[in-house]
Amino acid sequence: MTSIDTIDLEEIATELSSILDIVRWSMSQFNQADLYYGHGTDNAWSEALTLALQVLHLPQNMTEDDLHLILQSKLTLAEKKQILALVKRRILEKLPVAYLTNQAWFCGLPFYVDERVLVPRSPFAELIDQHFSTWLESEPQYILDLCTGSGCIAIALAYEFEESQVDAVDISDDALQVADINIQEHGLHDRVLPIKSDLMEALQGHKYDLIVSNPPYVDAEDMSDLPDEFHHEPELGLAAGEDGLVLVDTILRQAVEHLNPDGWLFVEVGNSEVHMNAKYPELDIHWVEFEHGGRGVFAINHANLTAYWAKHS
Repeated sequence: MTSIDTIDLEEIATELSSILDIVRWSMSQFNQADLYYGHGTDNAWSEALTLALQVLHLPQNMTEDDLHLILQSKLTLAEKKQILALVKRRILEKLPVAYLTNQAWFCGLPFYVDERVLVPRSPFAELIDQHFSTWLESEPQYILDLCTGSGCIAIALAYEFEESQVDAVDISDDALQVADINIQEHGLHDRVLPIKSDLMEALQGHKYDLIVSNPPYVDAEDMSDLPDEFHHEPELGLAAGEDGLVLVDTILRQAVEHLNPDGWLFVEVGNSEVHMNAKYPELDIHWVEFEHGGRGVFAINHANLTAYWAKHS
């Protein structure tokens, strides 16, 4: 097995010709390396293809026929060298592709990302694409995206609910800077508002028809076992105490005051689902079932949340 740091990339670049050539070669290198896939792809082929298409500024939502044609395209030497340099960094530095290209896709939309924010990968995409149709009886006018990070969920919600106003809230100045970049790039500055707040503390008087939150929820045990790729992401966006519910506990209490009477709260807790069930056995939550993979998202309406705290306060 040859280590990529000993390979002459200049020579390799002259030997490869098409996009397919370079994706195949990259895939082989990824298969030899100890990489983790979980930031938008789940295998070496998809990882290599995503990297190449993003570097070449090509769409990632092509039909199979279009993709087949594109893969036969010849590359310039400069393009090949640029891709190979990032393949090398992906392997040696264990950087997620999204940080190498400063691009991630969510709900079919492109977003700027860097190491100030988590790489978008939430199953909320499926709920947004489905218009929250199982849960919402009418179009939400006022939406809160709590712990917005890159702003991808807030922006996707604004696209889906075209008459809505969306507050994109985060405690991190760095994250809000990235969110603002994306808000401006998508031309939604009049409908999506980035707000600095420690959860809902700065939202006095604000009421919402829909609150969506993908907060930090990784428990202490899982934090210690995370693959190297996750250590490039801000720990502030991942770690959430021993049971992963430090922020969720507060969200459940604050949401009572910020949901409208017919409003719904959706929270992603990932692997901390088991802690959630153990800690709140009497809370009338609904676990969302996803058709396209993903788990650990619960929903609760204002009435059930209010009833729970009336009994347990």
